[in-house]
Amino acid sequence: MVLKKLRTTKGTTLAQLVDLTGWQQHSVRGFLSGTVRKKLDLNLVSEMGKDGTRRYRVIDDVAGLVS
Repeated sequence: MVLKKLRTTKGTTLAQLVDLTGWQQHSVRGFLSGTVRKKLDLNLVSEMGKDGTRRYRVIDDVAGLVS
């Protein structure tokens, strides 16, 4: 369910992942770094939105970074 949220076009926020999983913020960040980035070797990017909220998403190909 977390990866599904991360693979959406808009991605997801830390608050949304906390609500989804019931984990604390530091646990979600650890999962993103340790599991998603390192163990699964997925291209996880974080972007700061115009509203100041950081969004996380997984981009399946490098071409997605250019757009």
